[in-house]
Amino acid sequence: MKVRSITCFFDPSSPAGARQPARLAEFVQTASARFQQAGYEVETVRLATTPFPLQLKSMQKQAAVELAQSMEEQAAACNFTYLSLGPAMPLAPASYELIPAMLTATQNTFFSGIIAAPLGGISMPAVHACGRVIADSASLEPNGFANLRFTALANVPAGVPFFPASYHKGGRPAFALALEAADLVEAAFKAEGELLPALEHLRVSLNEHAAALERVAAELTANQHISYIGLDFSPAPFPQPGCSLAGGMEAAGVSIGKSGAVAAAALLTQVLDEGKWKKTGFNGMMLPVLEDAVLAQRSSQGVLSIQDLLLYSAVCGTGLDTVPLPGSATADQLSAVLLDVAALSLRLSKPLTARLMPIPGKAAGDPTSFDFAYFANGGVLALNAKPLAAPIASAASIPLSPHRRLPAR
Repeated sequence: MKVRSITCFFDPSSPAGARQPARLAEFVQTASARFQQAGYEVETVRLATTPFPLQLKSMQKQAAVELAQSMEEQAAACNFTYLSLGPAMPLAPASYELIPAMLTATQNTFFSGIIAAPLGGISMPAVHACGRVIADSASLEPNGFANLRFTALANVPAGVPFFPASYHKGGRPAFALALEAADLVEAAFKAEGELLPALEHLRVSLNEHAAALERVAAELTANQHISYIGLDFSPAPFPQPGCSLAGGMEAAGVSIGKSGAVAAAALLTQVLDEGKWKKTGFNGMMLPVLEDAVLAQRSSQGVLSIQDLLLYSAVCGTGLDTVPLPGSATADQLSAVLLDVAALSLRLSKPLTARLMPIPGKAAGDPTSFDFAYFANGGVLALNAKPLAAPIASAASIPLSPHRRLPAR
C-alpha cells in the first residue's frame, strides 16, 4: 500500500492566501518524510484551491487563463506535483466554457464541473455544459489526453483528496490522504480460501494501516495551522501486477463484466463503510478503467461496458473514471451519460464522478495507445447513448431526493 497523494487544500482569496502555498510546501515536505519513516511511500503531493469561479472577478477567458497559469507556476515553484483549481459552478454558468482554454494553457492543473448537488438537484445546463467540455477537450491533446484533467462532479463535497475531484470549501488550510490500496484487497482474498475470513482479513488490514497513518497525521497537526480532514481509503489501483481492484474482485470468485461482480463490489464497500478511521472523499470502489490492469484487459476483451461500471457505482463505487470512448462521441451523447451519473448520485446520496475520455480516431473495440505511467492500455468502450430529448433535455433542473425505504406494513 502507498499514499497516492498528500493533498493540501487552501483558499487563495483569504488574507494569508498568497503565503499559503509556500507554508503548505514546508508542511508536506515534513509530512512526506514522516509517512516514509512510518513505512508508506508517498507518490505525489498535490494542492487544491477553492472553486476557480470564486477567484475570478469576471468570467473572461483571458483572466481565467492567466489565473490558471499563475497558480500552476506558484504550485510548481513550491514543488507540488499537481494542482486542482476546483469546479465550474451552476451559479456561474459561463465558468464551464472557460475550462478548455484553461486546460490548453496548463500542463499539470486539473478542473471539474458540478452537475448535481443535494440542494439544487441536477442542473441540466451544467450537464449539457460538461458534455461540451468533454467533447471540445478531446482534440486538445493526442489520444484525448486533456480529459484526464477534467471530471464532472455529482454530489461531491469539498475535501476529496483524489484528483480531479479535489477542491477546498474555504476557511482554514487542510490536508487529506488519498491511498493506493488495491493490493490489500488482492492480498486478502489470495491469503484466505473462504469469503468471510477474507473480508475479515481485509477489515483488519485496512484498520491497522489507517491507525498507523492517523497517528502520523495527529503528530503532524499538533502544532500546525492546518487541519487533518481524513483518509480516502477508496482502494485505488496501479497498473502493475498485484495492485488491481478488479483483480481483487475476481480473486473473490467473480468475473468483471459478468453477473456476480456487483455482489463483490457491495461486499467490499461494506468493509470500507465499517472502517474505523476519519473519512473524507469517496471511500468507495475505485474502478478507473485505464488505471487498473485487469479492468483495462476486460475492456479490450469486450466484456466490460459503461452500464457495468454504473452498476458497480450503484453499490458504492465512485463513478465512471478514465473511461475510453469513441472519438465520434458527441456532446449530446456524453450529456446523457452524465445525467445517469447525476441521478444515481442524488438518489443514492453518494458522491460520483464522470471522467470520460473520447479518443479521436478511435471506434468501439479499438485498442488504446497511451504512453503514461498510470495507465494500462485497454479497449475503447461502446457509447450506448442517444442525445436527450424534451421534456427532460429542456428542463432547467431536476429535483431528486435520496431514496427512503418505506416502513413495513
